Amino acid sequence: MRNNIGLYLSKRAHLNPDMEAVVDPATSRRFTYLEIDQRANKVASGIKDLGVKKGDRVALLLMNGVEFFESFFALAKIGAVCVPLNWRLVADELSYILKDAGATMLIYGSDFAEITADIQGRGTGATDIVQWIELSEGNERNAFSREYEDWLSMGSAEEPENTSGDDDNLFIMYTSGTTGLPKGALHTHNTIASALITVSMTADIRFKDRSSIALPMFHIGALHPVLNAVYNGGTVVLLRQFDPKLMWEITAQEKINITLAVPAMLNFMLMVPDIQNYDISHLRWIMSGASPVPASLIEKYQDIGIEIHQVYGLTEAGGPGTLIGPDEAMVKIGSAGKGFFHTSIRVVDTDGNDVAPGVPGELLVSGDHVMKCYWNNPQATAETIRDGWLYTGDIVLQDEEGFITIHDRVKDMIISGGENVYPAELENVILGHPGVADVAVIGMPSERWGESPLAVVVAAKDHEVSETDVLQHCDGKLARFKQPKGAVFIDEIPRNPTGKPLKRILREKFPDPARE
Repeated sequence: MRNNIGLYLSKRAHLNPDMEAVVDPATSRRFTYLEIDQRANKVASGIKDLGVKKGDRVALLLMNGVEFFESFFALAKIGAVCVPLNWRLVADELSYILKDAGATMLIYGSDFAEITADIQGRGTGATDIVQWIELSEGNERNAFSREYEDWLSMGSAEEPENTSGDDDNLFIMYTSGTTGLPKGALHTHNTIASALITVSMTADIRFKDRSSIALPMFHIGALHPVLNAVYNGGTVVLLRQFDPKLMWEITAQEKINITLAVPAMLNFMLMVPDIQNYDISHLRWIMSGASPVPASLIEKYQDIGIEIHQVYGLTEAGGPGTLIGPDEAMVKIGSAGKGFFHTSIRVVDTDGNDVAPGVPGELLVSGDHVMKCYWNNPQATAETIRDGWLYTGDIVLQDEEGFITIHDRVKDMIISGGENVYPAELENVILGHPGVADVAVIGMPSERWGESPLAVVVAAKDHEVSETDVLQHCDGKLARFKQPKGAVFIDEIPRNPTGKPLKRILREKFPDPARE
């Protein structure tokens, strides 16, 4: 039998037909594994009836919900290739991805009817889409589209014929494009199966775990936990968008055992009043990643009895890179742990040589879960995957015991007077100030030093904090060359969907040179 990710849902439905699989709070719907598997089969049947064949690309422009879940598995079952779309992008950006992927079908939500009409109106120069399916949810839909539920109802609930799997393409997930045009990371059934295995062998994930997903499923950080729930036999509660108060409510109401939240989300959740009134007794841990988790934030959650397990992952690796285990999470605070069970890691210098413990270097990842390639981009593939190692572009420290601490992206590193300055280190210190709710550190041009750090700060509610306060707070906590030379204030740090600060935007917003 071929290894097909879509059939993982079929197998779980066979083993545990009555287990709750998906909860969709936005629509108050709940489905067992048998029910959601039959819906996925209907979607698969409908897709095939519209002429989609093995290897064809089908794009999803959907918020988290049942439809994303069942459409992904439907595409996997019949060997079509899923292209999850970032719904925060504008029409030009979406058109680029659709054209680059060569997608011929789009399943989209009514929230995106206007932008979809824009793209459709541009003709074949903007997209190869010929089939449009709209989840209208009672709203008036685009005339060129079929209505999702009507279309689904005409499909067959029988398991479709399976002729794909193993090294066949499964999905193309486009990177956020913070440093240029987005690149499509191409994964196969085998690479994602390997990702599920290595995570299951490492993380504290259990049969019948209930997890909440608030990150968008067009990102690997949310899609992987959904797939893992099916693989391990659990229930996923899919939230349309992140809302800090709702996160606590859902944790209590749905008896959530595990969840994930990027550092910015963790900060916002702490701002919710009367947290102690929510029943979080079932919650074992919150996994956090996308950017380094400040030690001060981990300690704040420790104070309310919640373990933060820092993870390091990336789209190109199908998710897994490193993870701190439950036994070390509170001992090695701030570390992203060690490589997953079936994942190898190295830390190297600019010449590709392994560095000594305690010396900053670029993290390399290897394993059967690493992507096949970048779609239609052999040059970027060759630059990223060398001799079987995925060059992540992330700067880390590895201690004598092998624990990794994430410092920064190579491209975000500041070089001041010939010294490397890692913004995350400064951000960690600045977040220790009670008047600071959020911060991102960027480099600003300096005639004297080449670059100097600038702190872009979001002040905490009900706190007055000045530039002088921020700079004085750093004094004595950092080497002189690391000290920020200025601080500016902003209402909100711009971030991509995974919570990473968009420092390119901040550098454009604050282009002035440093005060010497």
